[in-house]
Amino acid sequence: MTRQHSTTAHRRPGSPMKLDITPLGRRPGAMVTLRETMPSPSRIGLDMIAIERGAPLELDLRLESVSEGVLVSGTVTAPTSGECSRCLGTVDGRIQVALTELFAYPGSTTEATTGEDEVGHIVDDTVDIEQSVIDAVGLELPFSPVCRPDCPGLCPQCGVSLAAEPDHFHERIDPRWAKLTEMLPPGPDISRGER
Repeated sequence: MTRQHSTTAHRRPGSPMKLDITPLGRRPGAMVTLRETMPSPSRIGLDMIAIERGAPLELDLRLESVSEGVLVSGTVTAPTSGECSRCLGTVDGRIQVALTELFAYPGSTTEATTGEDEVGHIVDDTVDIEQSVIDAVGLELPFSPVCRPDCPGLCPQCGVSLAAEPDHFHERIDPRWAKLTEMLPPGPDISRGER
């Protein structure tokens, strides 16, 4: 029976998302927790929506020693901001992503039998979760965010917000019939109230 040892994990100074695993002591079953809020070290996300640099990242993680390395699991929560893909208005929200990532010990069978990008690696008694967070956030965020599900977007002719001006329209004439309109006598100017 493996005895679980629980303590609190710490980040390495100067390395925002590198976690110190020395308290685990390479003892399978040992566990440490990390509950901390830190500023995002970079912009994390997609072109139109992301966690901005400096935004608060709430880490709620568990680091467990297993025979081949350290398993990091838990959640990362942060505010997001961006722009609506339809009307280009501001889109603010909140994201919570689940992390489950194995970091292999140097010289372990897992490290020897997996590719460079297939599994994380323990370097100098630390695990760097930054790429894991970047990947998880990128998969969770919408590629085309919207400010609301029924956002009508912008007028394709003049760019006016259709949400701000719901009655907005342009009278369009089919280009195939445009020559015929030149043959018609001028009609009343509706915009000036003429009939």
